[in-house]
Amino acid sequence: MLRERNERTSESVSPEPVAPLTLAVESHGIDTIPDGERWSKPKDVFWVVFGGANSISTALLGAFPIMFGLGFTDGLLAVCIGVVLGSLVLAPMVLFGRQTGTNNAVASSAHFGVHGRITGSFLALLTAFTFLALSVWTAGDALAGTVSRLTGGKPSTWMTAGAYAVLTLMIIAICIFGYRLLVMLNRIVPPIVGVLFVLGVVAYAPQFDGGVAGSFAAGTERWADPLFLSAFIGSALIAMSCPISFGAFLGDYSRYVARGVPSRRLMGAAFGAGVAPLVTFGFGLFTASAIATHQPDMIASGDYVGGLIALAPTWFFLPLGLIAIAGGLSTGTSLLYGTGLDFSSIVPRLSRVASTLVIAALATVLIFVGKFVFAVVDTVSTLSTLVVICTVPWMVLMIVGYVARGGWYSVDDLHVFNRRQQGGRYWYQHGWNVPTTVSYLISAVLSLMFVSLPGQFVGPFASFVGGTDISIAVALGSSFLLAVLVARFVPEPSCVVNGSQPGWVPLREARPVPITASRA
Repeated sequence: MLRERNERTSESVSPEPVAPLTLAVESHGIDTIPDGERWSKPKDVFWVVFGGANSISTALLGAFPIMFGLGFTDGLLAVCIGVVLGSLVLAPMVLFGRQTGTNNAVASSAHFGVHGRITGSFLALLTAFTFLALSVWTAGDALAGTVSRLTGGKPSTWMTAGAYAVLTLMIIAICIFGYRLLVMLNRIVPPIVGVLFVLGVVAYAPQFDGGVAGSFAAGTERWADPLFLSAFIGSALIAMSCPISFGAFLGDYSRYVARGVPSRRLMGAAFGAGVAPLVTFGFGLFTASAIATHQPDMIASGDYVGGLIALAPTWFFLPLGLIAIAGGLSTGTSLLYGTGLDFSSIVPRLSRVASTLVIAALATVLIFVGKFVFAVVDTVSTLSTLVVICTVPWMVLMIVGYVARGGWYSVDDLHVFNRRQQGGRYWYQHGWNVPTTVSYLISAVLSLMFVSLPGQFVGPFASFVGGTDISIAVALGSSFLLAVLVARFVPEPSCVVNGSQPGWVPLREARPVPITASRA
């Protein structure tokens, strides 16, 4: 009887989706992933996001508290606060891919409108370009510098360009194969790089001075110093920007996760992925403290990678080179893959592979021309901060909208823009959800007004708070308040919130398009 019951049960349960071959080119583009092909697990999302943040470029973010004049202890506290808060904001963004089977920019059609979803695509494009360039520059410089130390020479322009080229070509190759290879790469690389970062702490320990207190007074009185508060908050916000920068891309990874996976489990994976790079941040903070003691000029000039190479013991050259290559690959692929995917929805004539190649070509031009012709590294660094600040209101409005609708989406209507049609549930006012779009613009502009990056970009309202950068706090607060006010005074029709009415606007072809819906 037990055997019969087991057989009956096995017949009633759907077979587990089988993952495609690792080296098979991904067949799906921006289209909704069918339930029978959702083979990915929350742990895959964890490893892809963690891998994307587990690199030298993240270690550089961990070095900023020391560059701002904080001591090691204060810097560690600021980094921990920023990473945890950023991960809390990031976690809910993973749910859109599971619910809709597509990426977050396309899913944003439900909240910003058929045409308003371009906002998310634009933010994702800018984020990918800036962080991809910074990732390749940082990893390439570390690789070239390490090779030079091994050979006893100095890194030449040709050597640095060669390092950039190798990393870029490897990133492009992985992204062409698609998500399955990306998952396999990040199941292997992040644990190895994490161990190497821990090994790096041992390598730089002899040069570390735990008593470095920074340039501010010791004791509780430093908390009354506006300059100290500015440095502390600025350090926390920079750390916060790391997990938040993945907000526009989480749907790229979670769209292969089955609808039945519990929200807590999936959000837990995303939160854990955001917090896990604390090891990498810690390495950056630890080594920056050592550099500040023995190579203070390099910290003063912001040359963290140069100081890292200068202090590295000979036996750590090879591990440092491996960190540069492996970490750069994980970060670069996580960014380029998602951007190529989304670009195929903006230009439907291009396949995912073709759009990936187009974006890769543009990114390659930025990497080489920006570094060797126009020397815009500092400008791109500033742009990355501004893009993250502008992404926060978009994320908050998406999350509030998700909660208000209970996770309900008309999946077919999300792709109206991709099909170059008009109409559907999310047509709103000529393709724009005006209240939500205006709310985003107000919050983004207001947040930029409070940016304080001395010598780079200072908003006109920064002086009101003593030069302290509270831009991300303003972005979080203002966008949430505006979302609540819009929901209270400009409620959306029930056909959008829960699908209780047909509610679709006739499409251009003058025939209704079938609507399929999913509910949390």
